[in-house]
Amino acid sequence: MNTRLAKSILAELLEQFPAVVLLGPRQVGKTTLAFAEKEAHNSAVYLDLELPSAQRQLDDPEAYFLAHQNQLVILDEVQRMPNLFAVLRGVIDQRRRNGEVSGQFLLLGSASGELLQQSSESLAGRVAQLELTPFQAREVLPSNATAADLHSLWLRGGFPLSWLADSDARSLIWRDAFITTYLEKDIPALGPRIPATTLRRLWTMLAHSQGELLDQSKLAGALGISGQTVGRYIDLLCDLMLVRRLPAWSGNVGKRLVRAPKVYVRDSGLVHALLGLQNLDSVLGHPVAGASWEGFVIEQLLAAAPQAQARFYRTSHGAEVDLVLAFKSGEIWVIEIKRSSAPSLSKGFYIAAADVQATRKLLVASVENAFPMRDGVEVMNPLMAANLVARQG
Repeated sequence: MNTRLAKSILAELLEQFPAVVLLGPRQVGKTTLAFAEKEAHNSAVYLDLELPSAQRQLDDPEAYFLAHQNQLVILDEVQRMPNLFAVLRGVIDQRRRNGEVSGQFLLLGSASGELLQQSSESLAGRVAQLELTPFQAREVLPSNATAADLHSLWLRGGFPLSWLADSDARSLIWRDAFITTYLEKDIPALGPRIPATTLRRLWTMLAHSQGELLDQSKLAGALGISGQTVGRYIDLLCDLMLVRRLPAWSGNVGKRLVRAPKVYVRDSGLVHALLGLQNLDSVLGHPVAGASWEGFVIEQLLAAAPQAQARFYRTSHGAEVDLVLAFKSGEIWVIEIKRSSAPSLSKGFYIAAADVQATRKLLVASVENAFPMRDGVEVMNPLMAANLVARQG
């Protein structure tokens, strides 16, 4: 098993909090990570709430939890039983009074919206949240990774079974099956009655418009549905951690700023599968290549610093930067992303950096070695940049 960077973080959170919610899309490795944690707790118990037999064991959840005091209880796909959160609050408070203050519950979920709301409302002050992303370059590539290594991860994406497939062709077969299963089984199981063909068309259109400003009316017109319905469908894909809305910078800089968010399909391998791109040559020859690379890099950086506030910056006069990271320390980094191995910057980047009062300027590109450019810009590849961001964030 590849060592996940989240493993040590999860262990630390379980030592500090009574409950931890581990979030991530399906097939990202949550259960594998949970079983690794289960092995560290000899008496831990595990229930998969997708199974009717497991749900029956929780017909009386308070009695079940009472029978497993002083044990780590792992509940997989906990969004299936949202009524559990109110019970968990009472159980945690009772255990606190008995001196048991941490490591009581590990809750796994593949839908973030309702789950986060339920946990924050019912378990405020008692729960920590951790997102498990698909494999990141920092987890699966050597520190001296080449451009070819990074391109391989970019092509396949980070879902474990896609990345670990023994050929690009088999990786694509897995990703195609993953998309179909999500559309035909997993999403309907969560409750929404959405035609699979409509949602696939929307997902594919989002892949085609990777990194563009979100225009719901344009999408609605192409799909023959209302803009409000498009918004609900995108909300769902965001809740499932399959799509990201990147908001625009909204600081007071005295300029007319773009307000619409950008939208990205979060895993680059899914972008390529949705567009039918079978290998690296087909990706490089497709108009989406640059935007796909941009989305890939953004996911690497945001996974490295999940607490940083992420935005993009664009004015109506053309000043623009792909990513602005505001760290809790007060540092503001501006990051431009280029797929070229000989990247250059426009005047708009430097204007944007001055507008947001950037303390550090990065250009992330397909380069082997880091090097400086004028005005303090640092050029590096995505793995180097992710390591740098992780140290700051």
